[in-house]
Amino acid sequence: MPTSRGTLDWSPAAEHPELLAAPVVAAAAAIPGACVAPIDPTLADTAALCEAYDVDLGASANCVVVAAKRGGVTTYAAVMVLATHRADINGVVRKHLGARKISFAPHDDAVGLTGMEFGGITPIGLPDDWPVLVDDAVVAAGEVVVGSGIRGSKILCTGADLLTLPGAEQLTLAAPAG
Repeated sequence: MPTSRGTLDWSPAAEHPELLAAPVVAAAAAIPGACVAPIDPTLADTAALCEAYDVDLGASANCVVVAAKRGGVTTYAAVMVLATHRADINGVVRKHLGARKISFAPHDDAVGLTGMEFGGITPIGLPDDWPVLVDDAVVAAGEVVVGSGIRGSKILCTGADLLTLPGAEQLTLAAPAG
């Protein structure tokens, strides 16, 4: 039966900086209980990860980088939502950020601005001035699996831990997909 920990070999993140993207190393230290596990980088995408490592889809939290625009100014933000939910990007997120237009950040922007690999982007280690919007369901989920900044590992922490990150806010952002 799938669990938040699945069959992955978790170790304290602070002991394995080689499994984290550079911007994630220092930030992960601020989450004392954070663990990291190596994975096959070809299995980094949520569905593949959950199937291969018996991770519960409801314990997998995805980080989506959005670009919010208003008056010629672009602001970037991270949106954290469970893999079983769908974020209301054009409604709740756009309004919360005070944007006229919002979209998923272009691949090159997301990678260049975060210093992380696409498919491994995590809210841990993002620029301090970025809003990190965490859905209620992520916080309520308890232990969640998130990116590590690289495709070759994942981080395990609690959804509540994400609220300790700079710029983090808890909101009702999503509804169950379906």
